[in-house]
Amino acid sequence: MFGIMQVAREARKKPNPGGELCYKVIVTNENGLRAADPNSIFLIDHAWTCRVEHARQQLQQVPGLLHRMANLMGVEFHGELPSAEAVDLVLEEMWKFNQTYQLAHGTAEEKVPVWYIMDEFGSRIQHADAPSFATAPFFYMPQRVAYTLLWPLRDLDTGEEVTRDFAYGEADPLIRRCRLLPWAPADLLDLSSSTPEPPAEHYQAILEENKEKLPLAISPAVYPRDHVFKVYTDVQQVLSHLTHPRFSFTQSEADADILYNFSHFKDYRRLSQERPTVLLNQFPCENLLTVKDCLASIARRVGGPEGPAWLPRTFNLRTELPQFVSYFQQRERRGEDNHWICKPWNLARSLDTHITKSLHSVIRHRESSPKVVSKYIESPVLFLREDVGGVKFDIRYVVLLRSVRPLKLFVYDVFWLRFSNRPFALNDLDDYEKHFTVMNYDPEVVLKQVHYNEFIPEFEKQYPEFPWKSVQAEIFQAFRELFQAACAKPPPLGLCDYPSSRAVYAVDLMLKWDSRPDGRQVMQPQVLEVNFNPDCERACRYHPTFFNDVFSTLYLDESDGCPVTRLI
Repeated sequence: MFGIMQVAREARKKPNPGGELCYKVIVTNENGLRAADPNSIFLIDHAWTCRVEHARQQLQQVPGLLHRMANLMGVEFHGELPSAEAVDLVLEEMWKFNQTYQLAHGTAEEKVPVWYIMDEFGSRIQHADAPSFATAPFFYMPQRVAYTLLWPLRDLDTGEEVTRDFAYGEADPLIRRCRLLPWAPADLLDLSSSTPEPPAEHYQAILEENKEKLPLAISPAVYPRDHVFKVYTDVQQVLSHLTHPRFSFTQSEADADILYNFSHFKDYRRLSQERPTVLLNQFPCENLLTVKDCLASIARRVGGPEGPAWLPRTFNLRTELPQFVSYFQQRERRGEDNHWICKPWNLARSLDTHITKSLHSVIRHRESSPKVVSKYIESPVLFLREDVGGVKFDIRYVVLLRSVRPLKLFVYDVFWLRFSNRPFALNDLDDYEKHFTVMNYDPEVVLKQVHYNEFIPEFEKQYPEFPWKSVQAEIFQAFRELFQAACAKPPPLGLCDYPSSRAVYAVDLMLKWDSRPDGRQVMQPQVLEVNFNPDCERACRYHPTFFNDVFSTLYLDESDGCPVTRLI
């Protein structure tokens, strides 16, 4: 800040933005400034900028950072070396001070939201429902440095307090109350935490936002039994591994019988009008499966407002924040586990995904990219790695959707496994290699590989009371219920019955320990996400006929002899 405004007095030792007895920032007449008019604009420096997953490491390693943050936040700090207790306190308190922005361009990693804390001046500006100032992050590209812009909303006299609205732009009184919880504690225990399926208008709005145009009704395409299909694709794995004699490649989209696109197709209406016999690798409205908030919504058709047993309890932070806060507080009062995982609606590879037991953290994450929050699996079934110990693992199945009506669903018999690298425990929540399983995108991280036919006997050795055949039967039943729910209603509330559509999805899941009413312990599948056009690199490497099997099942209706199981 340029010294035009100052911290006027300290009402108590601990600065707590939003509190009634905190530091105040007032307009002064220093430097000749006698008032602030609406045309004024000021810059506030940032004291700390980070991505959440790097925060602990920076506090431990950057000289002076922990000391400065502790002073800024009013956290007791003794000694020169960072203590684990002081670091934990700062990591909790920072959600009262954090602000966020994200870049619109760059790699997926570069687009992950950035969190920052304004300098001592900016961090002491208090909340007001009728603020005198507004703030916004400003990224100066030539120097690649960020500031916060501060400007008055009305004429101000010397001595008036500088305030801003911590829930700027939020008109709904209940959601404002939730968003202000980090600074103004409130009890929402009496609010219902029930989350019924959204109304039809919700799905219609999603369709319009996606700019997807539904197809006209067409008859199924009929090709001669010896027809050689011309495939137009931009998927390199298909180009490299599809060798079936009934398929050839063309570089002309206009000549293709099959469009196998990496990106999402939008104009189904035009395709249905102009080329109804052209087959393609996706369904209209399949975002209901592949986008996490939609997946949670349609799953309630199976399990009611609480959702089915095979999906962790999930809340859409944009539309269901009050219900989540109520549910969190209810669990807290009952002394139940309250670890949660925040996930972006539509990102893969665990990007911008965070595990926390802090209600304030979840509330503030709502301000970055659109997110859901799901109950973190606190009792996962573990796999014993002799070199490490009991680690988390997840399982990926490839499912093949042949048609919606009638519903024809297959699963590839081979599945893939991913493992954490450190023993599981409900601590060190920002330790990626303890809590996550996606290790194949960082060359410096160990990637544990176990083939499915090696995994099954080892799993049964570790859990002799749980034969894999019975565990897999539960997994397949979850898949049936999921796709039946997705196809139960007409578009845009369900997948569209377009006869020329086929699709390949990867379903990622974990197993957790659960108890039946009779006290019997069971392994309950937990669906984590459904992926469109998944990376099939491992499938192709270990099973060179993978895409031949997929194309035979989906486009030739010839699944005999292919390693697939028909589910529906």
